[in-house]
Amino acid sequence: MNELTTDLKSLHEATLNNLKSSKANNTLRAYKSDFKDFGAFCTKHGLNSLPTEPKIVSLYLTHLSKNSKISTLRRRLVSISMVHKLKGHYLDTKHPIIVENLMGIRRVKGSIQKGKKPILINHLKLIINVINEQKNEEIKKLRDKSLILIGFGGGFRRTELISIDYEDLEFVPEGLKITIKRSKTDQFGEGMTKGLPYFDNEIYCPVRNLKKWLEISKIKSGPIFRRFSKGLSLTDKRLTDQTVVLLMKHYLKIAGIENKNFAGHSLRSGFATVAADSGADERSIMAMTGHKTTQMVRRYIREANIFKNNALNKINL
Repeated sequence: MNELTTDLKSLHEATLNNLKSSKANNTLRAYKSDFKDFGAFCTKHGLNSLPTEPKIVSLYLTHLSKNSKISTLRRRLVSISMVHKLKGHYLDTKHPIIVENLMGIRRVKGSIQKGKKPILINHLKLIINVINEQKNEEIKKLRDKSLILIGFGGGFRRTELISIDYEDLEFVPEGLKITIKRSKTDQFGEGMTKGLPYFDNEIYCPVRNLKKWLEISKIKSGPIFRRFSKGLSLTDKRLTDQTVVLLMKHYLKIAGIENKNFAGHSLRSGFATVAADSGADERSIMAMTGHKTTQMVRRYIREANIFKNNALNKINL
């Protein structure tokens, strides 16, 4: 009997490890952070957070709806559900009290969500021009320019961008191939390769700027986007994804652009919007960004074409 109990315990632990391994580390951290807020709500009102019940979750969503977007509510619901699964508990997130409450909240608030602004070509050029005008050392300018140009040119998520290693790069006559080992939508690590061609304009060319960065930094292995220590000594430590946002906002501010509504996603959404505006089709945009469904890509295309295919253009006044 003891042997059987030990065996089941071992299987239980292995199953929990498998569940954890099915999600990326960043995703697990997000679940924990979301659940912490839910736990604080339950503690304040004397309710059980783990295991909990649909009625309590519904109350929490109503509480959140006062100051949060519908997308935030949905994410919190997923997080609460996943933490329950990881801890071996069942939570019915399809219970009518949750589903109908969400529908009611959506009707009251409206379903249109205002996303963060994309970095468009004019923004991109302004950022690069501002970096070039700074009195910083050339090595820092090249790192920051390469980071932003590669991020935009490859339609990268910021976590993918800072995860690129020297070993993931292959310079070819046409440009640069970058292998992405794992991304948000590629949890099993199948990987993908992005191709960035040379631009005619060297100032804004991601490939040429990256080449210069690698030459001046003398990076031959490991992370290509690294932190500087005091005195601008290059370390072997990888940049954080938050640094991408801070740098982008910093240079937008210097360029005189209101940076509040820009975020880490702005480089990626900017690439997709500009590509759509230039006539790129869904498939080619998805091949670069790694989107698995057309829903978001079609949104970028709609936004890019809001004036180009506007019916009002056909009316002469």
